Formats: sequence, C-alpha cells, structure tokens
Amino acid sequence: MLNMKEIIEKLKDVISETKIGGKVFDKDVATALGIPQATFATMKKRNSIPYEEILAFCALKKISANWLFFDQTVDMLKEQTEKFFQVRYFADIRASAGGGAEVFDENYETITIDERIIHNMVGMGNTELEAIHVDGESMEPTLQDGSIVFIDRTQTDIRKNGIFVASTTSGLFIKRIQQRADGMIELISDNSMYPPQAVAPDEVSIVGKVVGNIESL
Repeated sequence: MLNMKEIIEKLKDVISETKIGGKVFDKDVATALGIPQATFATMKKRNSIPYEEILAFCALKKISANWLFFDQTVDMLKEQTEKFFQVRYFADIRASAGGGAEVFDENYETITIDERIIHNMVGMGNTELEAIHVDGESMEPTLQDGSIVFIDRTQTDIRKNGIFVASTTSGLFIKRIQQRADGMIELISDNSMYPPQAVAPDEVSIVGKVVGNIESL
C-alpha cells in the first residue's frame, strides 16, 4: 500500500533542492502542490494521496512519478513491460463533460507511470497514453469533475462500449458515444440530469477511448 508520509518525505527532498536555507515542512509541500494546508493535513492523516496534484508537480519538476510512488528508477523502466505506461500529460487541457472545451496542443510533459496508479484500467493493449482533465459533472458518478483521464488513441471504434473523447466544432467532450439509425452521432452523459446531444457525423471525430482515471480529491 502506498504511504502518504513516505511520499511527503520524498517531495520534501525535491523541494529542498530549490529552497534557499531552512527545513522543508509539510506546509511547503502543500503549497508546492497547490493544496490548502488544512486539507493537506487531513489527507496525510487519512493516507489519502492527491495523485492529480502530485502528477502535475512531477511533470513541472521533470521527475519520475514512478520513483516517487514506487522507488523505481529510470534504469528500471528502460525495459518496458505491460505494467508501465508512457503518458503525454496535458496539464492545461480539459475535456468537457458538459460544455465545449479546448483542443489538444503541443504543451505537454511525458511521464512514465505504473498501472497501479491508474484506477479502473480497462481494455488496454497500448502502453502509450495521453492524459487530460475532466471539466464538469455530466459524467458523474463514473468520472468526477477535475479527475485525470487516460486516453488510448488507438481505440476509436464507438461500436465498442465505453467512454470516449470526441473532438467537435464546439470543443472536446468526454461522453459515451453511439451512432443513431439516422446517422447522427449521440453524445450521452452518465448523469441523468444531462440529456443526450446529437451532432452530425462530419462535425465530430473520435480522439480515443478513456481506459483509466485518477479521481480528484
């Protein structure tokens, strides 16, 4: 089981390399992760790990998330196995579960992560993934607002059940997707408060399938 206290000590080591003088405290880690100190203290007490914030920190500092979580060095990851994933992490991109959102750009960091970090991994055959954020509540309870989702771009067949990221004229959407008998593409929310949306086939392209996620804390 991952230990929040051990992870905090490693984060302190990273932060100490750029902090001038003085000891690094828990409050410094909370600040570096962008988490309120009281919330951070509760997370530490409950051993609740803020994966989203830590992955963003690793991408920013260009350090290995696997070293931080599992003591795996870069040399250990050179020979890739099915349990490791190369992820292009788009920290600034949010695919909307409600309204439209931004399209992909070239502003990303590449990180290597262990499958144990990713929740609900399904249907994986590709070890190169992309990660973006969920914006909105229309896919709850399956995907929470603010969660990180992992996308396999090789899986674009909407005839297979699952959640997909779709690029439309209105932006990026995370939805269940079906093609109706009349040819229209239907974007379906898991939250029953949000009705399905129909778009023309020439107005949508499938980016890839959501194969896993990290819930926002």
